[in-house]
Amino acid sequence: MGGQSQGKLNWLQRNLPEGMVVDAAWLERHGVSRQLRRKYVMHRWLLALGRGVYCKPALSESNEPMAWQKLVISLNALLQVPVSIGARTALELQGFSHYVAAKGPREAHLYSNAAPPGWVSRLPVDVRLVFHRASRLFRNGAIQPYDDLTDAATSQPHASLTQQSWGHWKWPLTVSTPERAILELLDEVPKRETFHQADVLMEGLRNLSPRRLQTLLVDCKSIKVKRLFFWFAERHHHAWLQKLDRAAIDLGKGKRMIVRGGKFDSKYNITVPGDLDGGL
Repeated sequence: MGGQSQGKLNWLQRNLPEGMVVDAAWLERHGVSRQLRRKYVMHRWLLALGRGVYCKPALSESNEPMAWQKLVISLNALLQVPVSIGARTALELQGFSHYVAAKGPREAHLYSNAAPPGWVSRLPVDVRLVFHRASRLFRNGAIQPYDDLTDAATSQPHASLTQQSWGHWKWPLTVSTPERAILELLDEVPKRETFHQADVLMEGLRNLSPRRLQTLLVDCKSIKVKRLFFWFAERHHHAWLQKLDRAAIDLGKGKRMIVRGGKFDSKYNITVPGDLDGGL
């Protein structure tokens, strides 16, 4: 093997962590040509996951699907595609999963500023990936680049994203705070999340930050989400509710029928299940 090729391989071994995913464009930017990629695949220094998608083989290879966290870390840390974990998945990662039993196929709810690369949907991962556009729910909801999400930035009182370590190498995952995650989850009611699931999760959120909630609720574009949030919060008599400035939060006008055949709540002008305590 030529010296230049050996140098590229050494660089790749140092800079592509085991099991992480990159595409052909990333390899090209770092000087790994198509010819070198073929050679590295042939010698199993690279593993081809599909057309134009590669990873560094793990020492103990397995036929099991890839952990979805590896894909998220690869997108953020290597490919500079900002992705955060939100909604139910973020709440599960932060210890709220015991409030709601898993139901149906496992999903990972991910938020990004733009549609993910096309090859992402073709990778064999261990859960179903559900991508959402971050800007659809929040006016200032863009996910920051990986390197900008420092400890100092995510610890600010108004910050709605935080980071969690994952795996043996303690790679950071970008995760919605519980305040942001519950609003993301309410956006999925009733199509992907049921009223009962949202109700049980909201009951457990006793220690939310009023300052962070205020910023998010003012920034939130969904009238339905904001009305549902206040309806659930009042139902569970959360103490932090009294610290919110409701006058600064736009709840819109007119009625919203969120569920058919339910009861109408005249305070928030929404239709909710008539027998929520029955598990609807």
